[in-house]
Amino acid sequence: MVEQKLNLDVAGAVSELETLLKRVLPKNILYQIVLGKGLEFDGYSDYTQLDDASLIDWKASVRGKKLLIRKYIEERDLKFVFLIDVSDNMVFGSTEKLKCEYAAELAAALSHLILINGDRFGFILYNDSIVIRRAPELGNKQFEIFVSELSNPLIYNGGSNLNNVLDTLPNDLDRNTAMIFIISDFVKLDETYQKNLEILASLFEIVAVIVRDPLDNHLPIIDKELVIENPETKEKLLINPKIAAKIYEENAFKQLSLVKKIFQNNNVDFLELSTEKSFAEEFAVFLKERVSGGRVVRIKK
Repeated sequence: MVEQKLNLDVAGAVSELETLLKRVLPKNILYQIVLGKGLEFDGYSDYTQLDDASLIDWKASVRGKKLLIRKYIEERDLKFVFLIDVSDNMVFGSTEKLKCEYAAELAAALSHLILINGDRFGFILYNDSIVIRRAPELGNKQFEIFVSELSNPLIYNGGSNLNNVLDTLPNDLDRNTAMIFIISDFVKLDETYQKNLEILASLFEIVAVIVRDPLDNHLPIIDKELVIENPETKEKLLINPKIAAKIYEENAFKQLSLVKKIFQNNNVDFLELSTEKSFAEEFAVFLKERVSGGRVVRIKK
């Protein structure tokens, strides 16, 4: 459990993401990017230099013998849901930000983006069960409540079991939910999650954000022995990093590869982020890549 105040810069995170998005994304096509849907086709118009080239319909252009772009009408009052891991796993960090702090800033920035575009968001904070749940709403009050909950250090505790949440989630969520953002380190995700994710992904558009600390994947190479502790069982183990590093990294790579495979098998878009780098640029590029194909699965090499 976190005992001190969280190191959050929500205003800075919001500003950085929105500034980058304005720079790299064409104006007024946020939901084409985020959803790959949420836009109703409204015919064609002639392409001009002021238009976004990604909207050119090449087949229609060939038929019409001139460049034509697709016109869309945005569906309004969209509903988004954040599903955020607040377990002990997230209270860990070797960089400036703990994983829970990094995830909180990311979620706050995205939720603010949703609100300023006139849509609703709700959230579910979970560990081995649902800790706090709030239905999608509009307005600054919803944002303030969200940030307040994410900033509360006492909320971060317990084991992580997303499966317990996924068991009932498909029946509990509004079927008109436009998108679900799942934010976690996913270090506990394995084959047992396959069925529940498959059901959820068949009903909703999902983006999974994998938040990892460098030490989740690599042990530091030092000349001293380390004591590591299981946050759930409190079991301690004395290790020599030089000896254990290879096995540790192989196991970490295997588990992360499995996570990505499960997401791919269920057509869940995902983005892997590291707490040692700002999320704003990575996420802006991720959203930009959704413009052309609607669904983009990025795998870091």
